[in-house]
Amino acid sequence: MKTYFDDRQLGHKPKVYYRGGAPTPHPEQPERAILLRDMLLENGFPVVAPQDFGVAPIKAVHDPDYVDFFSDAYARFLAEAPEGAMGIPTRHPGNRRGRCPKDINGAMGWWMTDTSTPLTENTYEAIYWSAQTALAAAEDVVNGARATYGLSRPPGHHAMKTCSNGFCFFNNAAIAAHHLRGKWGKVALLDVDVHTGNGSLDIFYDRNDVFFCSLHPDPAVYPTFYLGYADETGEGDGLGFTRNEVLSMGDGEAEVLAALDRGITAIGDFGADALVVSLGFDMAADDPLAAVNVYADGFAEMARRIAAMGLPTVLIQEGGYLGPSLRNNAEAFLTTFRDNI
Repeated sequence: MKTYFDDRQLGHKPKVYYRGGAPTPHPEQPERAILLRDMLLENGFPVVAPQDFGVAPIKAVHDPDYVDFFSDAYARFLAEAPEGAMGIPTRHPGNRRGRCPKDINGAMGWWMTDTSTPLTENTYEAIYWSAQTALAAAEDVVNGARATYGLSRPPGHHAMKTCSNGFCFFNNAAIAAHHLRGKWGKVALLDVDVHTGNGSLDIFYDRNDVFFCSLHPDPAVYPTFYLGYADETGEGDGLGFTRNEVLSMGDGEAEVLAALDRGITAIGDFGADALVVSLGFDMAADDPLAAVNVYADGFAEMARRIAAMGLPTVLIQEGGYLGPSLRNNAEAFLTTFRDNI
């Protein structure tokens, strides 16, 4: 199974974000991608640099003006920022699709903003090549590969059509899914990161050609809040083509695997011709952002069940942070998936 990664993805180096009102070391660091890349090489996966597909496939799922904004945003910020300022938004334009959660931090964010996607010197280059990594993985499957893995970093599944969110700028998995639509009539996007794939939900909510399913704890009490409730099933032409499998905080492997099975069944009922997986390893019990309790054997079982779907599959990296078991969990999933396709 071929894998894709570009060293330019390491250039985004955020220092802190605000969590519960306090400046907190930012968990989305280049080291997590280095750890995953080295694990791939040690396990015999070829790691290939992506080709450049340009900006058009990114603009196919994001507002073009939003995409263009990032190309010079950091330089524009520096031109006006006082010394020592962080490249984070300090004003909020209003509400987006969703609802106000019960959690106080989520409620503050509903009325205020998100500080987790700061601009740094090389942010645009990193997010651009993260998207190209996803596109290269998708193109490989379009050209006949059974499966590929895009080590996209920064991650993408929280990025909406017109806004960055939750460490994410460009929605790599959504870009890959849309790219697959150039060959297949029906594509499914399965999100197994511990957080709601709120950006992917936003992008595909009114479409009936991409079925979106996300597994995550209740967004009323767990980030990224606002979207991902069980009664959100799509709108317009997309009604019935979004599925949220809502877990409880502290759920174990049995509950996670049962939710995965329900999602797999729904994707089968949809009749998907190809699959994109938003692959997060932050379902791990010891992940810094842990909410449920999955271990290496559980990740391996998830891989077996997804591989058994028998679909052309693009795996796109999302979360999974620098906890003790990150390498082992990634190794368990990816080697098991490779060995079962």
